[in-house]
This record gives sequence, structure tokens and C-alpha cells, in this order.
Amino acid sequence: MLVDPEKVKPNDVYAMMVQAITPRPIAWVSTISQQGVSNLAPYSYFNGICSKPAALMFSAVNKPDGSLKDTVRNILENRQFVVNVVPFGLAHPMSLSAQDLEYEESEFGISGMTETASRKVEPPSVMESPIQMECELLETVSVGQGPFAATVVIGKIVLMQIDDSVLDETGAIDPGQLDSIGRLGGDNYCRTTDRFTLQRAAGKQ
Repeated sequence: MLVDPEKVKPNDVYAMMVQAITPRPIAWVSTISQQGVSNLAPYSYFNGICSKPAALMFSAVNKPDGSLKDTVRNILENRQFVVNVVPFGLAHPMSLSAQDLEYEESEFGISGMTETASRKVEPPSVMESPIQMECELLETVSVGQGPFAATVVIGKIVLMQIDDSVLDETGAIDPGQLDSIGRLGGDNYCRTTDRFTLQRAAGKQ
């Protein structure tokens, strides 16, 4: 099977990409509007990109009408956001928060999650999440225009809050205790409960 993205409908390209690029960690991003209304939405085009400065990125695909997601609108306004980690126990609330609501309607309410004050940024964090990464915007990159185009958001992590319950005896994050989930294609997800160890090959780096 050969796929030329220029000859395939964008929604079909999207489906193939999210089925091929797996598993994808989930950034559960909380933001706040200029009117003080909080927003909470999951994004699986997400990863860490640097440790000095500590930085991460996520990509928000435009709405079907080609407009920006509410998350991006809020970040462009106040240049702050929080990435909350999603463990298996919060999978259903995370899914509920993915609904397309009106701009001034908060997903915290429909997902049943609790807003808690962040320490260094204005947007609230998800109290139930075991890890929250408070971020300040470094830059955004627009990729394409209209539906299925996206905005890449790059943020500097200014504070990480990690619940002691997901730490092992050495103080490292225990993937079994964290039990985070990853996105596959369609409605499929995976957990970090099935793992194996593989030593990195020696040699020049």
C-alpha cells in the first residue's frame, strides 16, 4: 500500500497517521480565557522536546470550519497553559473533555474534574492528575491553513508538580504507579502496564 498525502482526502490522511504513529502520549491541556473561563482538552500530538530549557510541544488541529481550537486562542491571549498527565483512572473524564463546547463553557464541569490553583501560571491544573506541568509559551508554529491544518504550541515548563504516590523508593516516577495511557488509532488506547527492558547499545553518540 502506497499513500501519497497530496492525492488522499485530509481526513483519510489523518486516520492513517494516527493509526501509524503509536502510541502517542496525551497532553491534557488546561487554559483560561481573558474572561476567566477555564478550558480543558486532550491532545495526542504531544511530546517533550528539550531539557534545557525544559520544554514540550503539542499540536492542536483546527476545528472543522478551519478556526483555531479554544486552547490555542487562550494560549495566544495569555501565553500560559498546564499539561496534565492522564492515568488510566482518568481516561473517561479525559474523553468527556474532548467534546466540542461553546467557547465560554468549561470542560471541567462536564468531565467532573476539579480545578486547582497552579503555582506559577494563571490557568488552573487538574487536581486529580498525578503530574501537572505548568508552562509558559515559547512560540507557536502554524502548519497549513483551514480544516486539518494545525498550530504547534511550544512551551517552557516552569514547574512540575508530581504526586508522591507515583514515585518509587529512589524518587523516580514509577510507570506502573503512574499507569498513564497512550492514544492509538480510532477509539483505541493503551496503558503503560505492559513493559519490557532493552539496554541501549554501546557506541558513539
